[in-house]
Amino acid sequence: MNQPASPHHKHDHHAHSCCGSAAAPALVQLSEKASGDAQLSRFRIEAMDCPTEQTLIQDKLGKLAGIEQLEFNLINRVLGVRHTLGGTAEIERAIDSLGMKAEPLIEGDAATAASASPSKTRWWPLGLSAVAAIAAEVVHFTGLAPEWLVAALALAAILGCGLGTYKKGWIALKNRNLNINALMSIAVTGAVLIGQWPEAAMVMVLFTVAELIEARSLDRARNAISGLMQLTPDMATVQQADGQWREVEVREVAIGAQVRVRPGERIGLDGEVTSGQSSVDQAPITGESLPVEKAMGDKLFAGTINQAGALEYRVTAAAGQSTLARIIKAVEEAQGARAPTQRFVDQFSRIYTPVVFALALAVALIPPLFLAGAWFDWVYRALVLLVVACPCALVISTPVTIVSGLAAAARKGILIKGGVYLEGGRKLDYLALDKTGTLTHGKPVQTDAKVLEPLFEGRAQALAASLGERSDHPVSRAIAQFGKAQGLALSEVGDFAALAGRGVRGVIEGEVYHLGNHRLVEELGLCSPALEAQLDALERQGKTVVLLLDRSGPLALFAVADTVKQSSRQAIAELHELGIKTVMLTGDNPHTAEAIAAQVGIDRAEGNLLPDDKLKTIEALYSQGHRVGMVGDGINDAPALARAEIGFAMAAAGTDTAIETADVALMDDDLRKIPAFVRLSRQSAAILRQNIILALGIKAIFLAITFAGMATLWMAVFADMGVSLLVVFNGLRLLRK
Repeated sequence: MNQPASPHHKHDHHAHSCCGSAAAPALVQLSEKASGDAQLSRFRIEAMDCPTEQTLIQDKLGKLAGIEQLEFNLINRVLGVRHTLGGTAEIERAIDSLGMKAEPLIEGDAATAASASPSKTRWWPLGLSAVAAIAAEVVHFTGLAPEWLVAALALAAILGCGLGTYKKGWIALKNRNLNINALMSIAVTGAVLIGQWPEAAMVMVLFTVAELIEARSLDRARNAISGLMQLTPDMATVQQADGQWREVEVREVAIGAQVRVRPGERIGLDGEVTSGQSSVDQAPITGESLPVEKAMGDKLFAGTINQAGALEYRVTAAAGQSTLARIIKAVEEAQGARAPTQRFVDQFSRIYTPVVFALALAVALIPPLFLAGAWFDWVYRALVLLVVACPCALVISTPVTIVSGLAAAARKGILIKGGVYLEGGRKLDYLALDKTGTLTHGKPVQTDAKVLEPLFEGRAQALAASLGERSDHPVSRAIAQFGKAQGLALSEVGDFAALAGRGVRGVIEGEVYHLGNHRLVEELGLCSPALEAQLDALERQGKTVVLLLDRSGPLALFAVADTVKQSSRQAIAELHELGIKTVMLTGDNPHTAEAIAAQVGIDRAEGNLLPDDKLKTIEALYSQGHRVGMVGDGINDAPALARAEIGFAMAAAGTDTAIETADVALMDDDLRKIPAFVRLSRQSAAILRQNIILALGIKAIFLAITFAGMATLWMAVFADMGVSLLVVFNGLRLLRK
């Protein structure tokens, strides 16, 4: 897959990464009815890094019967084709007819697309062309040789470095696309026709040099993603059926296999520790600065580094389905989802280029025909306008900035699911947060127990622990853990049911029991003033109280406390510094909610909330004109997470659902990543604005000096390519943070 392109394609991978005269969506549906037997084939196309190439491919493949859908990933130059053709030969021939080379990729290999290296460039033809162009200038300026020698030197320079540009320009013109190659071909040919041989040669050389520099600059953005791919080793030490250990390619290791990893080695696959104890550097996945201790039963992630001791683990996900692979897939898909600024730029460029092209024609024809202007002067100005016509800097500025922002976030353990969220983060002014597992550690412990019915003395804890063992709620689990730690024998629970936002119900030895919160007691009509007073006293201490009940009433109460994460206090302080207000939404009682909110500095807290209540709170904030984000880690937060402008999923590493559904997934449980995300969003938006102002401002200035007759073709190339490089380097600044 990394073989050099054939000679007639040697310039293709430097296709100008802007130029879009007709930017199309990243996902293109060509057939209304999806076929059940359609297959997805993926190709790496070195020349495809521009909306214009995308349009050429879309138009060409759209004429082939059997092609249902196209998926474009321009930044990594990968095309996905969903088709029923039975093979890929016809697709490859169609793309080849456009002057591009399609290299099939192995489907399912997460590392293939991003890690393929571009073809190597032969610099010597460009060097010889530059020498010939300079010689043409010197000979023309000194007048020491006949004009035919000037023309010969110039022609050698143009052919030496410009054949690729002419070829791509001709293909674009045949398909009625005015990309930079078409415009440069017309401009250089026009300069030759009016006798400006030295300038035509130098313009082509300068354009080719600038294009190569820009291609290298864009590779930095691509490498930010492909660098993630190289985190996983190629081989893993796997236990064989006979008990021996052998080096095996990571992609061939099956789920359930036993793998050994030595100190200092990278972990090749996701898994669960079965033997050993060590510390693991998880920074590539979660962005955590400190190593995490791992022991039996703990999760391991592909791409992380084992540090202290040897570990053995059971593989839980194939190479292409690891947490790292899903992160990379999500980042790559996020590149395809155009951000609002990018959609604006694409729409603007569709209008801008044809309008300036028409203007150049008018400049060439109207003054000489109707205003007695000199043909040479006005045709020359029109050629300068053609070079200015391509909105290269404008179109290229947005994807480079967005991809740099997405990659910078991924390095910090923040997985952003699209440019729209990277841009939208700066607008948030209110953040709603779940309590358990978000602000607190989510691992509460039982602190108090009081039997209310003397007949159940000695039985209440065992009954509560039996019910809690069947629940997945942290409070219920804490009571179960306490009971098991006391060595209590747990009972069988029948007819078990979870009561959303209230507690659980089950039958033990023929009797119906409830284990639930204050709300459940009130709904069952079993509350009393004396019980209220006991609950209130514990809740004011920031503890969550649950009660064991039967049909007759409360049998015992249990208090559970959760500890606040130190990072939560700092995160809330940073959010306030950014001007973002906070509200805590929890199913816990209001007293506990207020106590926790006071500890971390949250503006307000609301307790006793069911999932629908959390959703209504988000709706209420919207109705007040706020831009709301929601942070949560549980299923009960799903409605609010979906409704919020941006939903943040906590501790998403290893969680398929969170990575696939969250707008922004925080790979560990550090809440400080949210202010980091907001700052990155604001910086990205600032760079996008700077790039648009730079691109449009310099274009406007150059159009003015062109009409004044002060601009030359050299200046046009410097202005066009210089601004393109400026906006690329400006966008890449995000990767340095």
